[in-house]
This record gives sequence, C-alpha cells and structure tokens, in this order.
Amino acid sequence: MSDPTPDGWRALDRYFTDTLVGAEPGLDQAVRDQADAGMPAIEVAPVNGKFLHLLARIAGARRVLEIGTLGGYSTIWLARALPEGGRVVTIEAEPANAAVARASIDRAGVGALVDIRVGRGEHVLPTLAGEEPFDLVFIDADKESGALYLDWAARLGHPGTVVVVDNVGRAGRVADPGDTSAQVEGTRRALELLASDPRFEATALQTLDAKGWDGIAVALVV
Repeated sequence: MSDPTPDGWRALDRYFTDTLVGAEPGLDQAVRDQADAGMPAIEVAPVNGKFLHLLARIAGARRVLEIGTLGGYSTIWLARALPEGGRVVTIEAEPANAAVARASIDRAGVGALVDIRVGRGEHVLPTLAGEEPFDLVFIDADKESGALYLDWAARLGHPGTVVVVDNVGRAGRVADPGDTSAQVEGTRRALELLASDPRFEATALQTLDAKGWDGIAVALVV
C-alpha cells in the first residue's frame, strides 16, 4: 500500500464526497455565501458534515449544542438530523458571521430548529445552565479555549452525551513538543483533559480530507 499524498487523499475525498454525499443546494450555497462574506474556508469537509449528521442520528440526539457557527454549514447538517421537536443551539462570537449563518440556515429550511446565540463561548455557555441537557456537543471554535468548552460540554450534557472536537490534529503539530503556539497548546490541554477527566471516555482519529491533515476527538460523557 502506498503512502498518501496530497493529490491522492484529495482525490479520495472527492470520490467519497461525490459517492456518499453528493451536491446539495442549501449546503453548497451556505459555503458560497460564507466565502462571499470574507469568512475563512474552515467549515468541516462535506464527508465530515455528513459524519456529524449520522452521529447525531445514531445517538438519537434531540438537543444539540454547537460551539462555533461560522457560516452555518455544520449547523445545517446537525439540524437536519433532528427528530420532531429537536433543537440546535449554536454559539457564534462574531455578529456578522451569525447574520450570514442565519440567512443560510433559514434558506436551507431548518431555521425554526436553530437558535443562534451571539457572543463568546465563555460568556454564552454559563447562560445555558439550567436548560434541558444536550445530547450531542460539537466544538469547533477557538482552539485556545478547548478545555473550557469541554468542561461546559460535560456540565451541560448528561451521561451518554456525545462530544465531538474538531481540528485536534493540527497537521501533526500537536505531537511536536517544539510547537508551543497558542492553538496547539490549547488543543493539547483539551486532549489532556479528555484523557484525565473522569467525566469523559474519549479517542481521537486522524483525518485526511478536503481540509488537509487534521483530526477529530470523539468522547462520551460518562
């Protein structure tokens, strides 16, 4: 078996996307609108969006918390997984991003299922205490605050809540002890919390897709 190359893994990602995801106007337009608004192309890859969608369905998630809305692409995937009466609460720090996401989510037909809370996660998350617990939490915001977000995921979840953390591979940099950049150090703190905190059982997987070399962590609140 040959080692992967950028051309090879991108071709395989396109094959998986074309075969198992396909084109979807609402989702594709959300990505275009995000780009037109000048937001970075850091939304999840299509195969990962469908992974989140299926994971929410497998978990039977009725209430979903997303930390980091960006342009609403992953939010739409998650909302489409909900059963009747379900809800996605998504947190976005930038009001301009939230406005673009709101338009895309509404156009995709899931606006009534999504509550966008505007503000930094550290400020918004405490306001959710006392609400019905969440069944799935997707963390895709600033990496420096990953451990904080995981702590709140456990507080706002329940035994059996599924937690997914994006971008934990950082192109292999988390395994390089010489890399002390803020995002890498924040990611390490999050992974170390998952390893040591008795509230979680977790693992992580490397990913190679349209976004390059990265990884996701998947945890269960126990």
